[in-house]
Amino acid sequence: MTAEIAVIVGVGSGLSAALARACRAQGMAVVLAARDTTKLASLVAETSARAFACDAADRAAVDALFAAVAAEFGGPALVVYNASARARGALIDLDPAEVARALTVSALGGFHVGQAAARLMLPLGRGSIFFTGASASVKGYARSAPFAMGKFALRGLAQSMARELAPQGLHIAHFVIDGAIGRGADDPRAISGADSLLDPAAIAATFLHVHGQARSAWTWEIELRPFVEPF
Repeated sequence: MTAEIAVIVGVGSGLSAALARACRAQGMAVVLAARDTTKLASLVAETSARAFACDAADRAAVDALFAAVAAEFGGPALVVYNASARARGALIDLDPAEVARALTVSALGGFHVGQAAARLMLPLGRGSIFFTGASASVKGYARSAPFAMGKFALRGLAQSMARELAPQGLHIAHFVIDGAIGRGADDPRAISGADSLLDPAAIAATFLHVHGQARSAWTWEIELRPFVEPF
């Protein structure tokens, strides 16, 4: 039996790395995409993954990524969009070019990846496309308007895709990560023990649980937060 293919776009050392490990542990073949693949060497070795250089803001790069995936592996079973960008500061001081870049990565990049993934999955009539959101997906914070703009847009994209593509067999889901993601038991941000921060492995386990849901009971959105996080 051919292994399922998981494609993770916007890979770093936190949640994306945990997702790669969790997918590999379930027997999936893993494809990692990031602007800088040199930082992925140890994760590639650990998970036997294939790494591709890809800037999600560049449509040609996204098309090339999915063309390579299709040629080498076939249609992916799971695609996760985990890239985002911020531009912080007082509203009146924000650089419009930095704002545009933040929106392009957080939202338009999600569209590029979602569309490219859907084009491979629709002929198969199956597959999951997941988008990683944040607290800013549902509430805008002061001095963080561009991040909220991008994450609100990404959530809207996911909802629209779910309504259009779920009846065609594609599982689209958006994950609101409401809180700080931990970096281990010694993370200095932990205020009530390590579980006061989101454990990336626990988040990854939830992603894979949603991926494995029966289509008679699909989730389109889920919120995850540590027990001490207010909401």
